[in-house]
Amino acid sequence: MTQFLQATVAGLSLASIYALLALGFVLIYKSTQVLSFAHPALMVFGAYFVSYFAVTIGLDFWLSLALAMALTALLGAVIERLALRPMVGKPLFSMAILTIGLDIAIRVVVNDLIGLNLRGVGDPWGFSTVKLGDVVIETRVIAMFITAVVVTVALLLFFRYSKVGLAMRATAADQEVALAQGISVHRIFALAWIFGGALAALAGMFTSTGPAGLSPTSWIVALKALPAIVVGGLDSVHGAVVGALIIGLAEGYTSTYQATAMPWLGSNFSQVVPYLVMLIVLLAKPYGLFGTEEVERV
Repeated sequence: MTQFLQATVAGLSLASIYALLALGFVLIYKSTQVLSFAHPALMVFGAYFVSYFAVTIGLDFWLSLALAMALTALLGAVIERLALRPMVGKPLFSMAILTIGLDIAIRVVVNDLIGLNLRGVGDPWGFSTVKLGDVVIETRVIAMFITAVVVTVALLLFFRYSKVGLAMRATAADQEVALAQGISVHRIFALAWIFGGALAALAGMFTSTGPAGLSPTSWIVALKALPAIVVGGLDSVHGAVVGALIIGLAEGYTSTYQATAMPWLGSNFSQVVPYLVMLIVLLAKPYGLFGTEEVERV
């Protein structure tokens, strides 16, 4: 039982990071209909500057996080203004491919800044743990879980009740109708990338806390948030969280039990599980569990 509970904690830890990343993906897609593959680059960009401000310069951790989130939000705005705005009206596939190129370009620069060694981000939790019975929980895991819940609730309320959130939903549904209603589509696109960048930096900080550290390979974590949003639905905030929970728990249980139950699958099979889960869900639900199904009339 203890092993199961410990595996659940590990799964929830992964799910919290995937949820923060997936929410950034969904925020941009829900507002612009563009699936951003530049999110891994935004994540490591934000994590690097948390490390730079908190460790290299020695600023207060929370101030460093705020500055890094602001810089990453600014980078998101620059990407939208210089790279994606000229592409408005072009095929969405072309815009998605453009974000792949941006991701590679940004990561090349950031990885050079990170260097070959692990970088700490000066997190306030360190290696501290809390023990509940026989289950050991890292303090940073509790912080990640609470943050993911707060961000999710805030985004749900934002999209449902705020004028800007409603404008984002309207813009994603039909840009021409949104323009006719006086909504500034370009402003909405910029805000989506700003919010998405800030969330990516927050997720990057949590990804790099504790023993993990920040390395040139940290961006790979963001790739496993993609199955989470596909499973939950590309345009669904609560779907992103459900998808993150499914993917995180599946990976956590697999990494705990697979080595003894099915050792012939290899030692790193848990890294493949998110994509297998995504494949299974897509076969049954092509738009994800909570995604909006497109209906085309001919």
